[in-house]
Amino acid sequence: MKELIKRVNGIDEKTKDVIEQRLAGFRAFRNKENGEWFSELCFCLLTANSRARTALQIQKELGFEGFAKKEEKEIVETIKRNKHRFHNNKAKYIVSARAHIQIKEFIQELVDEEGVAEAREWLVENVKGLGYKEASHFLRNVGFDGLAILDRHIINLMFEHGMLKETPKSLRRLDYLLIEQEFNKLAEHAGMTPAELDLNMWFLKAGEVLK
Repeated sequence: MKELIKRVNGIDEKTKDVIEQRLAGFRAFRNKENGEWFSELCFCLLTANSRARTALQIQKELGFEGFAKKEEKEIVETIKRNKHRFHNNKAKYIVSARAHIQIKEFIQELVDEEGVAEAREWLVENVKGLGYKEASHFLRNVGFDGLAILDRHIINLMFEHGMLKETPKSLRRLDYLLIEQEFNKLAEHAGMTPAELDLNMWFLKAGEVLK
């Protein structure tokens, strides 16, 4: 753990500034319109088992209007054109998510009443295509910084530094929550929120700062 924290603390100041700007952007997202929240939900649906960079390209191309109104076959074609994986399933998930198109008000109320962890549980149970990683990703991106986004970069880095005995092939609920506990201990020792540590660790592994 100490060696990993040392590596995180050793990230250059220019990158640290970029990370802080990204975190400020997440915090500011709470004030954005519902359409932006729904677009972000669809972005996180696209990231499951796929590259975040191409998911971002698709989000820029479609935006709220495309996610909310285009026919499923048009969304399939957009995903395919961007060489993104699982185009048929992801288009189905996006269309299905329209049942929760007023996502902002609902999630804000749920977080206020029951907390961010309960909001994540609701998302996993009710939005088809969202697992714990993607639900955490969504909540982080709309301004809630208390959850870990355990993608392969983060898990591999924890494994390489002896924090995990193995890298699981799939993340069931219990697996995710147990690894998240270890991640949160690391964040506490590093003096960072989970969102801040996540971006720092992602940079160490990927060499860039995405959302």
